[in-house]
Order: sequence, then structure tokens, then C-alpha cells
Amino acid sequence: MKPTPELQSTVGQRVDLIDTPALVVDLDAMDRNIQRMADFARKHQVRWRPHAKLHKSAEIALLQQRAGAQGVCVQKVAEAEALAAGGVDDITITNQVIAMPKLHRVARLAAQLAARGGRLGVAVDHIDGIERLAEAMAQSGSDAGIDVLVEIDVGQGRCGVPPGEAAVPLALAVSRSPRLRFAGLQAYHGRAQHLASSVGRRETIAAVVRAADHTRQLIEAAGLHVPLVTGSGTGTLVHEAASGVFGELQAGSFLFMDADYARNEREPAQPAFEHALYVKTQVVSVRDTHAVCDAGHKSHAIDSGLPTVALLPADRTLRYANGGDEHGLLYADAPDARLPSLGHMLWLIPGHCDPTVNLHDFLIGVRGGLATGTVERIIRVDARGALS
Repeated sequence: MKPTPELQSTVGQRVDLIDTPALVVDLDAMDRNIQRMADFARKHQVRWRPHAKLHKSAEIALLQQRAGAQGVCVQKVAEAEALAAGGVDDITITNQVIAMPKLHRVARLAAQLAARGGRLGVAVDHIDGIERLAEAMAQSGSDAGIDVLVEIDVGQGRCGVPPGEAAVPLALAVSRSPRLRFAGLQAYHGRAQHLASSVGRRETIAAVVRAADHTRQLIEAAGLHVPLVTGSGTGTLVHEAASGVFGELQAGSFLFMDADYARNEREPAQPAFEHALYVKTQVVSVRDTHAVCDAGHKSHAIDSGLPTVALLPADRTLRYANGGDEHGLLYADAPDARLPSLGHMLWLIPGHCDPTVNLHDFLIGVRGGLATGTVERIIRVDARGALS
């Protein structure tokens, strides 16, 4: 999909001319976040493989790789296919794939990436999944292999086998399959990323590290080398990076930093990531008690809470409230605060960036700040709606 002529014509225009509602990236802030992540990984001598399910854009994925990222993570086969079509060559699907039609797609993609010097990885947590993957790879007609991570459940309560003995036979089964390469352990604790207390996150990840290390030792005692333990996220990356156990960080949200992360206590050692993703909206109605803007739930996700109003000092006293699919309600919480006037432009920080991006076909990249900047480029959301 290409941008409409109207959208493309905004390139070079001032930010105040962007039609609303629109999803806007502060490119300067995004670039700084990428550099901070690259510096952090280099300092701690760990790889970083950011999750592309955040931005779903091949252009942004390649930008991160040029800054030093190992490759990208995705959750869906369709996401991997979309990013590969956009030129991304190093992809890990950090999820289980069980249906044979999807596994045949995985095998084809592994062959395509291998043919151009790339690689594909996938997670498993059951012997049946390993056998199905091996069958699909054998039927592919290609000699290409695929990296396989055994996923352990380190507290998320979702996919993965329990840490310890249960992972050993799975790792050995992978190592015995001709087209499958045992690539290590997937150990991600998603809920820990959003614990409000820094102490709570630190203690939770300490248990994760112990579980991952114990599992690694058992597999190696069985005669199989564990080349990598991978996982982590933006909320806890400080602890995995310092663990001596994790060799790769899968943090993705650092790129945009949604409102939910801003509500949590920051780790002192964490890089100072900035908000870089905003929903631009306009006031379309004003009452005595509130104002109404044109950005409702169709423009941003609310699973992690409502967005916050950002940027201008006068706007920071405003509270965004639920106005339905097409509208947001704005209230002035401070006694001396004034409601915005009709036509006033506002910037909202989404509560959760990943599903917010999935609601939009394009990101509007702005350079020079949101107050006086200009539109530099239009970024396609290549994997929007890539659910399969």
C-alpha cells in the first residue's frame, strides 16, 4: 500500500498541517532512543534483537540493524513474511507455530532468507511442535535449516515448558533433527516489564535468571551446548544485561516508550529513553465542563490504559477520558487550568504502542520537534494486520 497523494503531500510541510487523527513519530527522539540502546548493548557486551511487533515496519527494522541490532523478533509468521519482503534478513519468531500450513510458510521463508545470506528462528515448547517443524522443513525441497529456541516459562504463565528438566528432552530432540539447529533458550517474562516498582522488577528477574541458568546447566550436563539465552524487555533490560546469563535482549518498546512505561519507577541504570510516538488530535467541540478531540479508540489502543496529553506546558494539566470510538474527552484538572479552544492541536502519548501502531497504515515521521518541526517522511506499517 502506498500513501495517498494527500498524505504524501504533507512531506516538507509544518506539523500543524498534519490532518487528524494521525500517528506521528518524533524522529529525533526515536534516533536518540536507538543510539542509547546501541550504546547500552555495546557497554554490556550483549546482542540486541528488538521486537518489531512494536513498529511493524521494515524501514525502522533496517534502521535499527544499521545501528547495531542483531536482527528483529516477531510474534507471527505473517509479520516475519512482511518484514522479509521489506529487506529484513535476520528474523526470530519468538512464538510457537503448530498448524502445518503455517509451518510450510515458515519453511519457505527459512529457505528464502538463507538464499540471501539471512536466517530464520522460531520457538518451540512441545515435542509435537518440534516434529511438525522438522516435517515441514523436510518437505520444503530446500537444504536450508532453521534456528530453534526452546522456550521456558519463567513466570509469564503463557507459553514455554517449566524451567529445568522439562527443557532437556526438547533441546536434545531439536539437536537430532537434520534441518533444525538448536539455538538456545527463549526466556521472556512479559509481566515483569510493567511492574511499577523497580525493586519488584529486580527481584522478579533475579528469579528468571536463576531459572534460565539452571536450565542451561542441565542441558549442557546432557552433552548439548546452549549457545544463547535470549529474552528481556524494556522494563527489565538492565537486569538481564548484567546477569552474565542472557546474551541477547529482545526489548522493543524503548523505541517509542508508551504512557504505561512512564507510569513505572525508572531503574537508575536504564538509558533515558524518550517518548517518540504520538497521536496528533484536534479539538472539535468545547463545552463549559470539557473539550472534545477527534482521537477515540479507533486511533489508539486502551488495553494498558488511556493516553496522556503531552508536549505543551498548557496541555499538561489536561486529562484525557473515554469518549468512545471517535472522540476523546479533555478535562482541566488544575483549578486555574483552561480548556483548549476549538481547533487546538494536541499530542497524545498512547497507553500501549504496539496495538496502537496496528491501527494505522502509516507513521508520519517528523523532524525538528512536534511544536515547530516538519514532516520528513511517511513510514509504512508493513505488518499491519499480520495476525496469522
